[in-house]
Amino acid sequence: MYRQGDILIVPVPDETVPATIQASPSVPRDAHGRLLLALGEATGHAHAVVGPGVLVRSLRPMDPDYLHLPSGGRVVHEEHAAISLPKGWYHVQRQREYVPGAFRVVAD
Repeated sequence: MYRQGDILIVPVPDETVPATIQASPSVPRDAHGRLLLALGEATGHAHAVVGPGVLVRSLRPMDPDYLHLPSGGRVVHEEHAAISLPKGWYHVQRQREYVPGAFRVVAD
């Protein structure tokens, strides 16, 4: 399990990743060629993956996204140390907070 700021990255076994996820289109890369896991609304800083990989966004904001790194990768951010990830599939979950009557994704 890995954490960088408000992002939690959890390895998942290959056989548990639904076929629909594996066949889904990936999130496009940004202008710098990175996969953006989360973009800070206030700062513009980004939790991003550099290197080959695929990021599939969940249709529901509280569900985790899926990240596939066929040869490993690095998660970078302007204010955090980089994290090296081994090859494999991951759940990517944004931190949530409770507000009266609901939960929401933490704003950065």
